[in-house]
Amino acid sequence: MISSLLRAPKLASRFSASRYPSSRIIAARFNSADHKINTNSFVYKYLEEGPKTVKYTAEHEWLAVFKDDTAFVGITKYASDALGDATFIELPEVGVTVEAGESIGSVESVKSASEIYSPVAGEILAINQNLESSPGLINEDPLGEAWIAQIKLSDPSVVESSEELLDVAEYDASLEDH
Repeated sequence: MISSLLRAPKLASRFSASRYPSSRIIAARFNSADHKINTNSFVYKYLEEGPKTVKYTAEHEWLAVFKDDTAFVGITKYASDALGDATFIELPEVGVTVEAGESIGSVESVKSASEIYSPVAGEILAINQNLESSPGLINEDPLGEAWIAQIKLSDPSVVESSEELLDVAEYDASLEDH
């Protein structure tokens, strides 16, 4: 999601050290280690014991998987910060079946627009309609109340076996490269 966004010449120039002499501030903002699921959010409290696993993608989406083989999908704090103030969120349709890597929506912001990709295959069970009227939630609580969709997993075993899905340590390491 965001890797192509920051490689774009227009945006890359916005984050250059010459334009922002205090580039450490920019780096700190984008290398935020604050990418844990908000424990006070609906996503965390969906089932009493919380998610059984949380995974991330190299494109900065997160996936919170529950024991009923459903998962909530959203974008990370890193992605939210890189996009800037969200102005519109395009959500998928409930009932649609998606494949891993397929676009399930997009985020438009004052800086740009970026696709949101499904990290897993499955059926869209629910969408976060709050984002339609309050797209700024994606900036306020991207790993909680600003979840994008809930998906019924086609094959739950893929979550643990996929090399594309990163655990928290792997995701942390991937952020060091940015």
